[in-house]
Amino acid sequence: MCKEIRTLAFIRALLAEFLATLIFVFFGLGSALKWPSALPSILQISLAFGLAIGTLVQMFGHISGAHINPAVTIAFFVGNHISFLRTVFYVVAQLVGAISGAGILYLVTPVNARGNLAVNALNNNTTPGQALVVETILTFQLAMCIFASTDKRRTDALGSPALSIGLSVTLGHLVGIYFTGCSMNPARSFAPAVIVNRFSTAHWVFWFGPIIGAILAALLYNYFLFPYSLSRAERTAIMKGTYEPEEEWEEQKEQRTMELTSP
Repeated sequence: MCKEIRTLAFIRALLAEFLATLIFVFFGLGSALKWPSALPSILQISLAFGLAIGTLVQMFGHISGAHINPAVTIAFFVGNHISFLRTVFYVVAQLVGAISGAGILYLVTPVNARGNLAVNALNNNTTPGQALVVETILTFQLAMCIFASTDKRRTDALGSPALSIGLSVTLGHLVGIYFTGCSMNPARSFAPAVIVNRFSTAHWVFWFGPIIGAILAALLYNYFLFPYSLSRAERTAIMKGTYEPEEEWEEQKEQRTMELTSP
Protein backbone atom coordinates (compact mmCIF):
# COMPACT_ATOMS: atom_id res chain seq x y z
CA MET A 1 0.00 0.00 0.00
CA CYS A 2 2.75 2.45 0.94
CA LYS A 3 4.43 1.85 -2.41
CA GLU A 4 1.29 3.00 -4.23
CA ILE A 5 0.97 6.36 -2.46
CA ARG A 6 4.63 7.25 -3.05
CA THR A 7 4.23 7.36 -6.83
CA LEU A 8 3.88 10.57 -8.81
CA ALA A 9 0.85 9.15 -10.60
CA PHE A 10 -0.93 8.76 -7.26
CA ILE A 11 -0.20 12.36 -6.27
CA ARG A 12 -1.49 13.55 -9.64
CA ALA A 13 -4.65 11.51 -9.18
CA LEU A 14 -5.31 13.08 -5.77
CA LEU A 15 -4.77 16.56 -7.18
CA ALA A 16 -7.15 15.74 -10.04
CA GLU A 17 -9.86 14.58 -7.64
CA PHE A 18 -9.40 17.70 -5.52
CA LEU A 19 -9.59 20.08 -8.48
CA ALA A 20 -12.42 18.24 -10.20
CA THR A 21 -14.61 18.23 -7.10
CA LEU A 22 -13.81 21.89 -6.41
CA ILE A 23 -14.87 22.89 -9.92
CA PHE A 24 -17.93 20.64 -9.85
CA VAL A 25 -19.23 22.10 -6.59
CA PHE A 26 -18.50 25.68 -7.67
CA PHE A 27 -20.45 25.38 -10.92
CA GLY A 28 -23.17 23.11 -9.58
CA LEU A 29 -24.00 25.17 -6.52
CA GLY A 30 -23.50 28.36 -8.49
CA SER A 31 -26.26 27.35 -10.90
CA ALA A 32 -28.69 26.91 -8.00
CA LEU A 33 -28.16 30.31 -6.36
CA LYS A 34 -31.34 32.37 -6.07
CA TRP A 35 -30.46 35.76 -7.51
CA PRO A 36 -32.93 38.58 -6.75
CA SER A 37 -33.37 39.31 -10.45
CA ALA A 38 -33.68 35.69 -11.68
CA LEU A 39 -34.51 32.42 -9.99
CA PRO A 40 -32.94 29.25 -11.45
CA SER A 41 -35.12 26.67 -13.16
CA ILE A 42 -35.02 22.91 -12.60
CA LEU A 43 -33.71 22.44 -16.14
CA GLN A 44 -30.97 25.02 -15.67
CA ILE A 45 -29.69 23.37 -12.49
CA SER A 46 -29.92 19.87 -13.96
CA LEU A 47 -27.99 20.84 -17.08
CA ALA A 48 -25.35 22.69 -15.07
CA PHE A 49 -24.60 19.68 -12.86
CA GLY A 50 -24.67 17.32 -15.84
CA LEU A 51 -22.49 19.49 -18.06
CA ALA A 52 -20.04 20.03 -15.22
CA ILE A 53 -19.63 16.28 -14.68
CA GLY A 54 -19.32 15.56 -18.40
CA THR A 55 -16.68 18.26 -18.81
CA LEU A 56 -14.70 17.13 -15.77
CA VAL A 57 -14.75 13.46 -16.76
CA GLN A 58 -13.28 14.52 -20.11
CA MET A 59 -10.67 16.67 -18.33
CA PHE A 60 -9.56 14.37 -15.52
CA GLY A 61 -10.83 10.88 -16.36
CA HIS A 62 -7.49 9.71 -17.73
CA ILE A 63 -5.65 10.96 -14.64
CA SER A 64 -7.71 9.75 -11.68
CA GLY A 65 -10.84 8.19 -13.16
CA ALA A 66 -12.69 11.42 -12.27
CA HIS A 67 -14.81 9.93 -9.50
CA ILE A 68 -15.65 13.38 -8.03
CA ASN A 69 -17.93 11.59 -5.59
CA PRO A 70 -17.18 9.61 -2.40
CA ALA A 71 -20.06 7.23 -3.16
CA VAL A 72 -18.58 6.42 -6.58
CA THR A 73 -15.13 5.90 -5.07
CA ILE A 74 -16.55 3.50 -2.48
CA ALA A 75 -18.39 1.67 -5.28
CA PHE A 76 -15.12 1.22 -7.17
CA PHE A 77 -13.55 -0.21 -4.03
CA VAL A 78 -16.45 -2.63 -3.50
CA GLY A 79 -16.13 -3.67 -7.15
CA ASN A 80 -12.41 -4.39 -6.67
CA HIS A 81 -11.25 -1.66 -9.02
CA ILE A 82 -9.14 0.35 -6.56
CA SER A 83 -7.27 -0.22 -3.33
CA PHE A 84 -8.50 0.60 0.17
CA LEU A 85 -5.81 3.25 0.63
CA ARG A 86 -6.67 4.95 -2.66
CA THR A 87 -10.32 4.95 -1.61
CA VAL A 88 -9.53 6.76 1.65
CA PHE A 89 -7.27 9.35 0.02
CA TYR A 90 -9.73 9.96 -2.83
CA VAL A 91 -12.61 10.58 -0.41
CA VAL A 92 -10.52 13.02 1.63
CA ALA A 93 -9.40 14.86 -1.52
CA GLN A 94 -13.01 15.06 -2.74
CA LEU A 95 -14.33 16.42 0.55
CA VAL A 96 -11.57 19.03 0.82
CA GLY A 97 -12.08 20.00 -2.82
CA ALA A 98 -15.84 20.30 -2.35
CA ILE A 99 -15.47 22.51 0.74
CA SER A 100 -12.95 24.67 -1.13
CA GLY A 101 -15.29 25.06 -4.09
CA ALA A 102 -18.24 25.96 -1.86
CA GLY A 103 -16.05 28.38 0.11
CA ILE A 104 -14.85 30.18 -3.02
CA LEU A 105 -18.43 30.45 -4.29
CA TYR A 106 -19.54 31.88 -0.95
CA LEU A 107 -16.79 34.51 -0.99
CA VAL A 108 -17.43 35.71 -4.55
CA THR A 109 -21.24 35.73 -4.32
CA PRO A 110 -23.03 38.91 -3.20
CA VAL A 111 -24.69 38.61 0.21
CA ASN A 112 -28.20 38.99 -1.22
CA ALA A 113 -27.70 35.95 -3.49
CA ARG A 114 -25.89 33.54 -1.19
CA GLY A 115 -28.96 32.22 0.58
CA ASN A 116 -28.19 28.81 2.05
CA LEU A 117 -25.73 28.06 -0.79
CA ALA A 118 -28.08 25.43 -2.24
CA VAL A 119 -27.84 23.13 0.77
CA ASN A 120 -29.67 19.86 0.20
CA ALA A 121 -32.91 19.56 2.17
CA LEU A 122 -36.11 17.56 2.12
CA ASN A 123 -38.68 19.30 -0.09
CA ASN A 124 -42.43 19.04 -0.66
CA ASN A 125 -43.17 17.12 2.55
CA THR A 126 -40.74 14.34 1.62
CA THR A 127 -39.99 12.12 4.61
CA PRO A 128 -36.45 10.93 5.47
CA GLY A 129 -37.43 7.38 4.48
CA GLN A 130 -38.74 8.50 1.10
CA ALA A 131 -35.66 10.65 0.56
CA LEU A 132 -33.37 7.72 1.37
CA VAL A 133 -35.04 5.55 -1.26
CA VAL A 134 -34.94 8.33 -3.86
CA GLU A 135 -31.26 9.08 -3.29
CA THR A 136 -30.47 5.37 -3.41
CA ILE A 137 -32.18 4.95 -6.77
CA LEU A 138 -30.70 8.13 -8.25
CA THR A 139 -27.16 7.12 -7.32
CA PHE A 140 -27.73 3.51 -8.35
CA GLN A 141 -28.46 4.54 -11.94
CA LEU A 142 -25.46 6.88 -11.93
CA ALA A 143 -23.04 4.23 -10.67
CA MET A 144 -24.39 1.64 -13.11
CA CYS A 145 -23.88 4.12 -15.95
CA ILE A 146 -20.31 4.78 -14.82
CA PHE A 147 -19.41 1.09 -14.64
CA ALA A 148 -21.02 0.30 -17.97
CA SER A 149 -19.68 3.29 -19.89
CA THR A 150 -16.08 2.85 -18.68
CA ASP A 151 -15.87 -0.95 -18.94
CA LYS A 152 -12.97 -1.69 -21.31
CA ARG A 153 -14.07 -5.31 -21.67
CA ARG A 154 -17.10 -4.36 -23.74
CA THR A 155 -16.84 -5.22 -27.41
CA ASP A 156 -19.71 -3.03 -28.58
CA ALA A 157 -19.48 0.71 -29.18
CA LEU A 158 -18.97 2.49 -25.87
CA GLY A 159 -19.70 5.95 -27.17
CA SER A 160 -18.56 8.83 -25.01
CA PRO A 161 -18.30 8.01 -21.28
CA ALA A 162 -18.17 11.72 -20.45
CA LEU A 163 -21.44 12.35 -22.29
CA SER A 164 -23.15 9.27 -20.85
CA ILE A 165 -22.18 10.07 -17.27
CA GLY A 166 -23.09 13.72 -17.68
CA LEU A 167 -26.54 12.79 -18.98
CA SER A 168 -26.98 10.36 -16.09
CA VAL A 169 -26.32 13.17 -13.61
CA THR A 170 -28.74 15.43 -15.50
CA LEU A 171 -31.40 12.72 -15.39
CA GLY A 172 -31.02 12.33 -11.64
CA HIS A 173 -31.41 16.05 -11.05
CA LEU A 174 -34.50 16.37 -13.23
CA VAL A 175 -36.29 14.09 -10.77
CA GLY A 176 -34.34 14.39 -7.52
CA ILE A 177 -34.53 18.17 -7.13
CA TYR A 178 -38.21 17.93 -6.26
CA PHE A 179 -37.50 15.51 -3.41
CA THR A 180 -34.16 16.47 -1.89
CA GLY A 181 -32.54 19.07 -4.09
CA CYS A 182 -30.75 16.02 -5.53
CA SER A 183 -27.49 15.01 -3.94
CA MET A 184 -26.22 11.73 -5.44
CA ASN A 185 -22.91 12.90 -3.97
CA PRO A 186 -22.07 13.21 -0.25
CA ALA A 187 -19.35 15.78 -0.99
CA ARG A 188 -21.83 18.02 -2.81
CA SER A 189 -24.15 17.93 0.22
CA PHE A 190 -21.47 18.18 2.89
CA ALA A 191 -19.57 21.18 1.47
CA PRO A 192 -22.30 23.87 1.53
CA ALA A 193 -23.54 22.61 4.90
CA VAL A 194 -20.05 23.18 6.30
CA ILE A 195 -19.67 26.65 4.78
CA VAL A 196 -23.04 28.00 5.96
CA ASN A 197 -23.12 25.79 9.07
CA ARG A 198 -26.53 24.41 8.29
CA PHE A 199 -26.86 20.67 8.93
CA SER A 200 -30.44 19.45 8.88
CA THR A 201 -31.60 16.50 10.98
CA ALA A 202 -31.89 14.54 7.74
CA HIS A 203 -28.34 15.26 6.56
CA TRP A 204 -27.52 11.57 7.02
CA VAL A 205 -29.80 10.80 4.05
CA PHE A 206 -27.32 12.50 1.72
CA TRP A 207 -24.58 10.12 2.86
CA PHE A 208 -26.38 6.84 3.29
CA GLY A 209 -28.61 7.11 0.19
CA PRO A 210 -25.83 7.70 -2.37
CA ILE A 211 -23.43 5.23 -0.74
CA ILE A 212 -26.06 2.46 -0.55
CA GLY A 213 -27.10 3.05 -4.16
CA ALA A 214 -23.52 3.04 -5.42
CA ILE A 215 -22.63 -0.13 -3.49
CA LEU A 216 -25.69 -1.94 -4.83
CA ALA A 217 -24.69 -0.98 -8.36
CA ALA A 218 -21.12 -2.18 -7.77
CA LEU A 219 -22.28 -5.54 -6.46
CA LEU A 220 -24.81 -6.05 -9.24
CA TYR A 221 -22.58 -5.02 -12.12
CA ASN A 222 -19.25 -6.45 -11.01
CA TYR A 223 -20.39 -9.71 -9.41
CA PHE A 224 -23.54 -10.65 -11.32
CA LEU A 225 -24.15 -8.88 -14.63
CA PHE A 226 -20.55 -8.68 -15.84
CA PRO A 227 -18.23 -10.25 -13.25
CA TYR A 228 -14.46 -10.10 -13.41
CA SER A 229 -12.74 -13.47 -13.70
CA LEU A 230 -10.21 -12.76 -10.97
CA SER A 231 -8.84 -15.07 -8.35
CA ARG A 232 -9.03 -14.26 -4.64
CA ALA A 233 -5.32 -13.44 -4.66
CA GLU A 234 -5.81 -10.97 -7.53
CA ARG A 235 -8.75 -9.30 -5.77
CA THR A 236 -6.69 -8.99 -2.59
CA ALA A 237 -3.83 -7.46 -4.58
CA ILE A 238 -6.18 -4.84 -6.04
CA MET A 239 -7.42 -3.91 -2.57
CA LYS A 240 -3.82 -3.56 -1.38
CA GLY A 241 -2.77 -1.55 -4.42
CA THR A 242 -0.19 -4.11 -5.56
CA TYR A 243 -2.07 -5.60 -8.50
CA GLU A 244 -0.49 -5.25 -11.93
CA PRO A 245 -3.19 -5.88 -14.57
CA GLU A 246 -2.39 -8.03 -17.54
CA GLU A 247 -3.55 -7.58 -21.12
CA GLU A 248 -5.99 -10.47 -20.84
CA TRP A 249 -9.14 -8.42 -21.35
CA GLU A 250 -7.67 -6.57 -24.32
CA GLU A 251 -6.79 -9.87 -25.97
CA GLN A 252 -10.27 -11.22 -25.32
CA LYS A 253 -11.78 -8.03 -26.70
CA GLU A 254 -9.74 -8.30 -29.92
CA GLN A 255 -10.64 -11.98 -30.28
CA ARG A 256 -14.34 -11.25 -29.77
CA THR A 257 -14.19 -8.41 -32.31
CA MET A 258 -12.59 -10.72 -34.88
CA GLU A 259 -15.33 -13.31 -34.29
CA LEU A 260 -18.05 -10.73 -34.83
CA THR A 261 -16.51 -9.31 -38.00
CA SER A 262 -15.42 -12.60 -39.59
CA PRO A 263 -17.65 -13.94 -42.44
